[in-house]
Amino acid sequence: MAAQSVRSNEIVLIDVGLLASLKVELRDARLSMPRSYCIFNIPSILFRHNQSSFLPNCFSIGPMHHGKNHLVAAEKIKLKYLKALLGRVVTSGHGTMSEESKEIEEQKVLSDLVNAVNSIEKQASACYAGHDFAAELGDEFVRTLLLDGVFVVELFRKDVEGVKEHDDPIFSMSCMMQFLHHDLILLENQIPWFVLEILFEKTRLPCETKSLIELALSFFANTFTSHPPLIQPSRFKDQNIKHILDLLRLSLVLPSQEIKKNTAAGWQPIRSVTRLKEAGVKFKKGAAESVLDIKFTNGCLEIPSLLIQETTETIFRNLIAYEQCWTHCPPIFTCYAKLLDNLIDTNNDMEILCKSEIFDNWLSLDDSTQFFNNLYNDTYVKEFYYSELSDKLDGHCRRWWPQWRAYYVHNYFTKPWAIAAQIYAVIMLVLTVWQTYIKKG
Repeated sequence: MAAQSVRSNEIVLIDVGLLASLKVELRDARLSMPRSYCIFNIPSILFRHNQSSFLPNCFSIGPMHHGKNHLVAAEKIKLKYLKALLGRVVTSGHGTMSEESKEIEEQKVLSDLVNAVNSIEKQASACYAGHDFAAELGDEFVRTLLLDGVFVVELFRKDVEGVKEHDDPIFSMSCMMQFLHHDLILLENQIPWFVLEILFEKTRLPCETKSLIELALSFFANTFTSHPPLIQPSRFKDQNIKHILDLLRLSLVLPSQEIKKNTAAGWQPIRSVTRLKEAGVKFKKGAAESVLDIKFTNGCLEIPSLLIQETTETIFRNLIAYEQCWTHCPPIFTCYAKLLDNLIDTNNDMEILCKSEIFDNWLSLDDSTQFFNNLYNDTYVKEFYYSELSDKLDGHCRRWWPQWRAYYVHNYFTKPWAIAAQIYAVIMLVLTVWQTYIKKG
């Protein structure tokens, strides 16, 4: 539909429908991202590098992958977990009772859980960037939050508290745990933490002493290191945890003592492990509580131990994607990943770190090296959180002695024939001096 408008004796046609459409779009347009957004679709520029690191193998958690064909079979396990939870809660509160009475009580507990999730449906939906799942899915969204949330909470309880049945498919099949340690840390495969908290508190028994944070961190204890530090739940007070992936990130950031924000410093390249070693830098396994706490003192680079396993690439890529997507999340872990990417250039770099017991590598040398080499592609860092470390390393390597040592080692001690030539030259020098001394004598 068009309307006429007279302007300077000219007739201008105005599309009223187009104007109305633009008016609606402009009303909804905003430059800033809502603070509630914390669960995102992986940007295609990151997704293309390793799609398997972002997609669930067996379990969908939340609405983004719900209903996909290869994930449907796991829904039966979730129902089994819900049924077992209802039975345990009812039995704990009432003792011995008839099957009919038990079923009635289970329905009451279930109704209470449904109402609890219903009350936070819109709040939960607001966490998913670019979606309104409450409107799109309706009751199915509530069902998904309930079923997936109960499954996750019960999984943590069973793993830590030992409340598992002998025929539990999760704990009787070794591959299931591997799947879950991958699936539960995916950015697209999350449900809000407050949903888990509500379901946990609603079904918590008097005998349960551990918090949900303790259960979750115990489940993921060996994600970053073979020797995890003691869990301190008090650290997470008032942190407004967003979801499981955010909890794992906070478990690294909060205990960190070395990270210093330097907004004035951009990214500065760091020499590889091999080049640093040529310049006389020594490498030592650090004893810091957080893997992020890398420091350089007295010519020694201390790096806390890192476990490299099948799920390492998954957690690294999803944490990087999370920091890249969420504007309120400083790219601290991304800087850590970029630092490791710079340090590890060849298999020799990886081998040096493994021999120093800094890396506990469960992969092949080639696979682990390639992983770090491809890790940082298409990722951007504006604020570099290791600028002080970078300056110290650069300052050390620019001194005349490390420069001379690096040049000499690189050119004369990297090949067998060169080493042999140096030994021969030293022997000849000694013989010449000795012969001269004899003649004078």
